[in-house]
Amino acid sequence: KIHAPWEVLTTYAEVLNIKMPIKENDIPCAVETPFNWVAWPFRLPEIVMHPEPDYFTAPFSKERQELYLIDDENTFFSPSVRNRIVFYILTRCPYGTEEGKKKFGIKRLINNGTYSAAYPLHDCQYWRKANDPKCENERYTLYREWARFPRFFKEQPLDLIRKYYGERIGIYFAWLGFYTEMLFFAAVVGSICFLYGAFTMNENMSSREICEPSIGGEIIMCPLCDIKCDYWRLNSTCETSEYSHLFDNVATLFFAIFMGIWVTLFLEFWKRRQARLEYEWDLVDFEEEQQQLQLRPEYEAKCTQKRKNPVTQVIRGRKRLLSRILKYKCRISLIIASMIAVIVYRLAVYAAFASIMENTQTLQPIRGLLTPQLATSVTASFLNFVIIMILNFLYERIAIWITDMGRYVNRLTMKMFLFQFVNYYSSCFYVAFFKGKFVGYPGSYTYMFDRWRNEECDPAGCLIELTTQLTIIMAGKQIWGNIQEAFVPWIWNWWGRRKARNNPENLYGRWEQDHDLQNFGALGLFYEYLEMVIQFGFITLFVASFPLAPLLALMNNILEIRVDSWKLTTQFRRPVAAKAHSIGIWQEILNGMAILSVVTNAFIVAFTSDMIPRLVYYYAYSTESDSPMSGYINDSLSVFRISDFLEKNRPEENPGNFSTCRYRDYRYPPDHEKQYTHTMQFWHILAAKMAFIIIMELFKSTNKLIETKGNSLFYGLRFPPPHLSSMGRRRSICWPP
Repeated sequence: KIHAPWEVLTTYAEVLNIKMPIKENDIPCAVETPFNWVAWPFRLPEIVMHPEPDYFTAPFSKERQELYLIDDENTFFSPSVRNRIVFYILTRCPYGTEEGKKKFGIKRLINNGTYSAAYPLHDCQYWRKANDPKCENERYTLYREWARFPRFFKEQPLDLIRKYYGERIGIYFAWLGFYTEMLFFAAVVGSICFLYGAFTMNENMSSREICEPSIGGEIIMCPLCDIKCDYWRLNSTCETSEYSHLFDNVATLFFAIFMGIWVTLFLEFWKRRQARLEYEWDLVDFEEEQQQLQLRPEYEAKCTQKRKNPVTQVIRGRKRLLSRILKYKCRISLIIASMIAVIVYRLAVYAAFASIMENTQTLQPIRGLLTPQLATSVTASFLNFVIIMILNFLYERIAIWITDMGRYVNRLTMKMFLFQFVNYYSSCFYVAFFKGKFVGYPGSYTYMFDRWRNEECDPAGCLIELTTQLTIIMAGKQIWGNIQEAFVPWIWNWWGRRKARNNPENLYGRWEQDHDLQNFGALGLFYEYLEMVIQFGFITLFVASFPLAPLLALMNNILEIRVDSWKLTTQFRRPVAAKAHSIGIWQEILNGMAILSVVTNAFIVAFTSDMIPRLVYYYAYSTESDSPMSGYINDSLSVFRISDFLEKNRPEENPGNFSTCRYRDYRYPPDHEKQYTHTMQFWHILAAKMAFIIIMELFKSTNKLIETKGNSLFYGLRFPPPHLSSMGRRRSICWPP
């Protein structure tokens, strides 16, 4: 066991610029409001929420020790500060040379087997208090008041989390809690929009016309694949068109606009919350950038080349260019190959489903909700989810290697996030923006690799397929993630402790008990952030297709907070405490996804949903005054003459001896002088779609104005004036030079 004596602690406290208390805070607390009783059921005891008094602090100086509140040298530095100092020394301690290269750091000694592990100890058992009366039993308190699921409705003891685990983990749980609170409002509005679609399902004229035997039952559609597929009747997609109205209605358009406002307010309010925490936790002048820009010791040790920075004149290590290029090409090739594999699967099985799921007696696919398009989408979604999980497993192994080879933490985070972004969202982008957009028409279909015919959307639209894709991947990821986070560490710990069950407690020491727990690791917090940021993308980038996504995310996050706290408190070794004044580069990633979400939702409403074509028909082409949407289905389907089929497209049989069939497009009929070219209605709809996208871009500019106003308030809270100092829990004093 490593111990740090007083002299070492004071020396490195000054080196690390650690702030220590010099005087108890005498600023009065905020005045209680009459409505505080409303939040009383959700509050924790004061001793749990604020486990230590407020102090005025200053960076520690060995020469001025008499000015600090040093009642006891053994307790002056908290355990989190002590393990942070010890770990700082161990990661930079040299232990030899090999072939002219320096060998240093506890991590390399662990990797080569000199030590089996290195970790700070928990202060007590989580299920009972320590026998030592001097022990604060913070782990026991965190388990009782925070980590148990029956406490899911209670606020989080952020000050106690920060005191025990450090500021970096405290900031993560503060962000996760705030994100979950904001999801409540999005979930309520999304549920209302979904209920609106459910209550107005019977009023949807489009699905009524499709289901009507005299309308949809008389419309003969062109085959869904070449040669093997036959003609089919439109009313076979009745159930799909009815359920598509749940997500493709006027309320969905409103919800997409609402979420554009919500995401901006969420980011701006989080900046305010983060600035307040930064002030309360005495991190205002903490320069995290300096810590992020320090070269990793493992990286510097493995560098074989040196290069002088022309600006700073500092010589830094640099990896070979060839190794970097090979690493990037391997990752990019893996992503592209997985994307193409799923698309090829969709195109290959689409024809199979279309030919199997048909009834030649009635000239229609088997009646039911599962149409060939939806059957392909469901199976492809499950396949894509399995591929995503496999690639994640492989990439986690690669990430461990990249962590030691990475130059800066921020760059490593950005590279890994971009991989996960493509891995999770590529299939959703394909369904939303590419499927059904490059099909061609029966006389001139387009093919992928000159072999597989491109997929068509369901006559009810591609939105229901995007909803299916999003639901399977998002729900599957959350269910699998919670199982993996909760059960896998518990099983490994149970397996590791099986040999120690018969040992008496006096022979099974504190360090041995902690050694049998799982290691949180350098990427532990990264994966927690990544999981939530990927979820954030699902509820913002594609929310126009699935209003219930925020509700699923809310239910998951309520469980996620308790699962994360439970495993951190009971199943993992105590992580090394680290300081952080923000969520770091994740803030920039969230900002980028917020900007992208406005664009993606605008394109989903314009090009994936049928909202714009229906509005154009309603205002410009409808001839019925009593029922303006009557005739929309017939208007949205073009006519093709069967004799114009190419030999490679012509079906083997035509049991009804039909002369024409219908397909989803806006083209002139075969008897028109401009046969099979786009009609003016097509260009009117395209112009309306472009106008909608421009309006959404102007809306994004409005959000930018909100962000600008929020930033001015954010900077005001980051450095609060004296009359706002009561908001803070700590104040810092700088010694004169």
